[in-house]
Amino acid sequence: MAEEELPGVLILDIGGTHGVLEDLAALLKKHFHLITMKEFLGNKEEMSKKIQSVFVFECRPTIDCELLESLPNLKVIGNSGVGVDHLDLKMISSFGVKVTNTPHAVADPTADIGMALMLASARRLVEGNVLNFLCPSYFFGIPHFCCDREMIFVNQYLGYFYREKFSEAPTSPMSRLFLGQQ
Repeated sequence: MAEEELPGVLILDIGGTHGVLEDLAALLKKHFHLITMKEFLGNKEEMSKKIQSVFVFECRPTIDCELLESLPNLKVIGNSGVGVDHLDLKMISSFGVKVTNTPHAVADPTADIGMALMLASARRLVEGNVLNFLCPSYFFGIPHFCCDREMIFVNQYLGYFYREKFSEAPTSPMSRLFLGQQ
């Protein structure tokens, strides 16, 4: 099928900060003629006849009444996310346009992240990671450079010194956390 025969899909851009990911654009190009917003605005009259769908990626492009009025052959707006609260569904349906989304696309990754965050919280991984980088030299006011071998030696020595010298002294909550004391 020639590119001209493929249905036209309006997207904001390919790549960049807010554009459709390049891998996703390559997949879409197999089935659709992708028209960027810049191309559309440059030649509205010709491009508006070709566009049958708008692909909304990360809430862009913004779907407003002016855009819908300029696309007479628009049939569907495909939203790449779960939520459609950024779209005015009543206004869109008044133009006879359908809206689709991907309701279950991120269910498993969301559950995975939720479980990971609960486990990290229960095991205090974030606090441990911060303290891993705030070595004893941080508490003595000496700059910390991870790549400097001499500073690593100084940090190890100060850490040993800190644990030996202050392990019997009354400790604050922060130092107890740092020293691993309960």
